[in-house]
Amino acid sequence: MRTLYHPSVNEITLSTVLYALSDPIRLNIIKILDEKGEQSCSSIDISAPKSTLSHHFKALRESGVVHTRIEGTQRFISIRYDDVNLRFPGLLAAVLMGLKQ
Repeated sequence: MRTLYHPSVNEITLSTVLYALSDPIRLNIIKILDEKGEQSCSSIDISAPKSTLSHHFKALRESGVVHTRIEGTQRFISIRYDDVNLRFPGLLAAVLMGLKQ
């Protein structure tokens, strides 16, 4: 089975997190995950090609914003609230608050 790369807490950098959160599709993914909790990648209903969504899931994962776990043939994605908050206290809360306005 393939292993997915997830940066450790110490490897999460502000520039990669801000880059990951700079795209409207990725922000929409984060908003959905915040509202619904962990989701299978296939259940996230965003109007974009599957290859585009895969690219965005990877960018979020490799930046340290989300965690992806594999269960059988499905991938489940969730926000790494605690890890990001350890590195950058209040950043995700501020972004999520901004998305709700």
